Amino acid sequence: MQDDLFLSLVQCLKITITLLWRNIWKNNILQERCLVNMSFQYTDVIVTIASLNFDILVRFYTDFLEQNPASLIPNIYAEFHLVSLRLGIFKPKNSHASEFEANAKNKISLCLEVSNLEDAIAHLTALGYAPPGNISIASHGREIYAYDPDGNRLILHQAQSY
Repeated sequence: MQDDLFLSLVQCLKITITLLWRNIWKNNILQERCLVNMSFQYTDVIVTIASLNFDILVRFYTDFLEQNPASLIPNIYAEFHLVSLRLGIFKPKNSHASEFEANAKNKISLCLEVSNLEDAIAHLTALGYAPPGNISIASHGREIYAYDPDGNRLILHQAQSY
């Protein structure tokens, strides 16, 4: 009798999963989230920073993130594994160095969601990279801009509590 009950439950579960799957697919829920129409697939995304001052930048991020690189090829590449992100720092080859020389403004920022903005500011300040401005209030919370040793913009953001 227990075997029959177990088989009935398994059959009901199969039917439920099948119907749920069909409903999700029909409503394009999975089609929008899957790689259905993509001509390529990717497995991970890595944000990389090119730096001619490789050692200084790796040391800064080691101290700032309070972790050693997960992988390190001295004077070539370092990679930090953060929550939901891999941050890579690489030294460009001499033949490409001019592409990565300091520009007046960098349009990309590394935005870090923090639980306590004041603690994050104190940490950066202790490293010698105090944010130059004041905390600003936005509709989504509080934030402040800071810069790494190469001048890349860091945005420290604390979400608004509701």
